[in-house]
Amino acid sequence: MSTYGSFPGTRPRRLRTTPVMRRMVAETRLHPADLILPAFVREGVSEPVPIAAMPGVVQHTRDTLKKAAAEAVEAGVSGIMLFGVPEDEKKDAAGTAGTDPDGILQVALRDVRAEVGDELLVMSDLCLDEFTDHGHCGVLDAQGRVDNDATLERYAEMAQVQADAGAHVVGPSGMMDGQVGVVRDALDQIGREDVAILAYTVKYASAFYGPFREAVGSSLKGDRKTYQQDAANVRDAMRELALDLEEGADMVMVKPAGPYLDILARVAEAVDVPVAAYQISGEYSMIEAAAEKGWIDRDRAILEALTGIKRAGARNILTYWATEVARTLR
Repeated sequence: MSTYGSFPGTRPRRLRTTPVMRRMVAETRLHPADLILPAFVREGVSEPVPIAAMPGVVQHTRDTLKKAAAEAVEAGVSGIMLFGVPEDEKKDAAGTAGTDPDGILQVALRDVRAEVGDELLVMSDLCLDEFTDHGHCGVLDAQGRVDNDATLERYAEMAQVQADAGAHVVGPSGMMDGQVGVVRDALDQIGREDVAILAYTVKYASAFYGPFREAVGSSLKGDRKTYQQDAANVRDAMRELALDLEEGADMVMVKPAGPYLDILARVAEAVDVPVAAYQISGEYSMIEAAAEKGWIDRDRAILEALTGIKRAGARNILTYWATEVARTLR
């Protein structure tokens, strides 16, 4: 009795037989231009300072930051997002170092623009948390709560000094209501209609930020749950998205990336502006730590994680592996 009829007629495995076949039929492709490198620059150091919780990542000196930017250009990375780390004695309740034209972030912006010009999009984190002695993303009221509207005034000033320092793109990340509109108005008032806004539209109050606190020397006590979003909520994210677009966001971001791929997919499906996702410090550190233990294949895990983020809908990905991965892809 013939058994031929019991065999499958359709065999999806035929499209998985060789590396060339798999590459040809791949639906999602990573490209160096998809990637943005987050980078930290620390005031008052003569050598890069390793970040213990993020193996392979450092707080740069001004000189090593310029070198990192040049390497990113060479690798084909599209952008660099800068975070300033001031000396502790320069932190205060209002985060004035963040709006000082000679503050570390503004100095770094000028350095990097001088180094790479327009070959790399120079992006600037627009938030007060690195510069406040209490570690919150805004100024506090008499009861110790973050004052939304007083903070917006500080963000407007930050936007203007960052644009003057050379930022192509500013990234308001503090999750204050109305921040995108205020930043857009502040930029337009000084004739900087050319500076784009990458809105931190969906930013959850996540446990995965842990290593980042060391990276920026955070002074935070407590948490940011009164202004960052709750992990349980989807509609809240979509509401924030609608508001940011109405206020003039040129690009929008989902942060973190990996734990919120469903949110990323929803956002990407809903908009016709570029969508970015930030593969944050905890996501980076988990892979590095597991690889160090020999539990996973580091290089494969990195590419798999980034491919998943791209597949979910991210046009661009902020990742601490940006330059390394761009070199691999090329």
